[in-house]
Amino acid sequence: MASFKYQLSNRIGPVTVEDYRRLARRRIPDMVWSYVDHGAEDQKTLLANRAAFDRYAFRRRVLTGNEATDLSTTVGGQRLDLPVLLAPLGSVGLSHWTGERGAAQAAERAGTVSIVSTASTYSFEEVAAATERDHFVQLYPWADPRSGRHDLTLALIERARRAGYGAMFVTVDVAVPGNREVEKRLGMGHPPIMTPGRVLNAAVKPRWWWNFMRYRRMSLRNLTEAAGARAAVDSVGAQLRMMRAELNWDDFAWVREQWKGPLFIKGVVDADDAERAVDLGADGVVVSNHGGRQLDGDVATLDALPAIAARVGGRAEVLLDGGIRRGSDVVKALCLGAKAVCIGRPYVYGLGAAGPAGAEHVVRILREEIARVMTLIGVADLKELEPGLLLRAGEPVPVRALSPPPG
Repeated sequence: MASFKYQLSNRIGPVTVEDYRRLARRRIPDMVWSYVDHGAEDQKTLLANRAAFDRYAFRRRVLTGNEATDLSTTVGGQRLDLPVLLAPLGSVGLSHWTGERGAAQAAERAGTVSIVSTASTYSFEEVAAATERDHFVQLYPWADPRSGRHDLTLALIERARRAGYGAMFVTVDVAVPGNREVEKRLGMGHPPIMTPGRVLNAAVKPRWWWNFMRYRRMSLRNLTEAAGARAAVDSVGAQLRMMRAELNWDDFAWVREQWKGPLFIKGVVDADDAERAVDLGADGVVVSNHGGRQLDGDVATLDALPAIAARVGGRAEVLLDGGIRRGSDVVKALCLGAKAVCIGRPYVYGLGAAGPAGAEHVVRILREEIARVMTLIGVADLKELEPGLLLRAGEPVPVRALSPPPG
């Protein structure tokens, strides 16, 4: 009977990323959900990221005798149990009070690492003290709006180094804030606009409301040690003031000089930009459009991936984010040239629905799906994933000429 109850509980719990999304939607207030789940303007880029995966089908081979059991890879000098990292997201503490700390703990229990955002609700030091692995860190190449100096950025780099982070990811696609209209409509602008209806919508989610008021993980803790609403507004305002359209390749080269460990550039969708970054010393490139949160009408990241992988894949590690919801998505990205992928919204769904255990389960779901897909298409090793394993979905399978008979 105990065994039956255990199996039943497993069947009725979340078994896909989408299951966690639905559960998180019920537990997170509308204002915060607009920040988590929506993109810029008409959300064309967000939707394009997902649609790009549907354009591919697998070339499935049978009787290969292959089973995918080892999914391990190396990214930024770290061995990972699967080719999935947690992408840097800001203000994760709004979705669940454990925030970036809980996400990093979930990542290492699942055999991978988290990339901790500069805009996190737990400081670099707090996350490092609560985890065992050397996780990665994300950096905006900010400059002081008055002097143009990089004093704050240099301080953040030094803090990340002292805290033991293994690699740095420099985000370069946020010269100005994206036009996130859904967030504005629901009051999630700067400053947030509260109404009685919005307060009530949060209050009727008692677990979220209690933890939100108790732990107050809403301010950007790398920019302030203070907690609470006023600190949140002030720290986000400081972040917005430091976004500058005039930042350029010299700023990236400057970060390369300051950071001696593995350095990735994040937010590239053009092969020329990827090549220039590698020429300036980048060890890796993250093909990313900020999850559709910046430029609406941007190219889907999976569509941008092959050209970038062809241009720099032999010289740098190529990662991809945007639109990953299934293990099959991960396998398609690896076939097209990515060494690994970064997931953002999926782990926040897990965190918002069930805390760190939910985020960990999301990663484990993806791992199981990756292994199953690889086994079913007859591939045992990540190194065997290549473009020839994909077909254009909905199109006839190409007819291959028969070899002439011998003699």
